[in-house]
Amino acid sequence: MHLPEDEHKYSPENVRGGSEEYVVRYVLGVSLCLAILSLSAIWISSALALS
Repeated sequence: MHLPEDEHKYSPENVRGGSEEYVVRYVLGVSLCLAILSLSAIWISSALALS
């Protein structure tokens, strides 16, 4: 039987693997914009070359 006193109490600071900085969001946003721009440039340049 599982008793409540057997549960371990961990603080959020001890169990958190990552940091609280939001750098990952900025990196993902910038890389998404760069991917969209590069794919658009490839698509537009090939469309112009065919016409």
